[in-house]
Amino acid sequence: MAKVLNLDNIPKEYVDDPNFESKMKTISLGAAAGSERIYVNVDFVKPGAKSVKYHAHSRQEEFFLILAGEGVLRMDDKEIPVKKGDFVAKTAGRGIAHQFINTGTEILEILDCGLTEADDVITYPEEGVVFCKKQGFVFKRSDALEHWSSDPNK
Repeated sequence: MAKVLNLDNIPKEYVDDPNFESKMKTISLGAAAGSERIYVNVDFVKPGAKSVKYHAHSRQEEFFLILAGEGVLRMDDKEIPVKKGDFVAKTAGRGIAHQFINTGTEILEILDCGLTEADDVITYPEEGVVFCKKQGFVFKRSDALEHWSSDPNK
């Protein structure tokens, strides 16, 4: 059965850093309401802080709406100023890296929605890191094998 909840009464287990002691806090609205195939979060980013590491998804499509504050959206090697009311959809599988940076003096609030994809592979281009979500492993591209074969006779 569907749950009707209120932002002021989200159970603490759905709030990352409820006391907002770090540079970013996330409220997982979709999970709190019982969503299984999409995620809906509100991210709160302190002035001068970054929302996440600059990254791209292989399968996860995302939508962002700026609820309050102002900042910069780094996306596909561009820096785009954003403010309250701005929104953007980021399609999956196109290698579009993204990150929000709060360049303002107030908390940057972002509605962050997307598909939950277990097979998503997340790349961090600035670090040369790849995270395979389903398998739960992380590796550096520089550690990749140059010569390998599945042939047992080689």
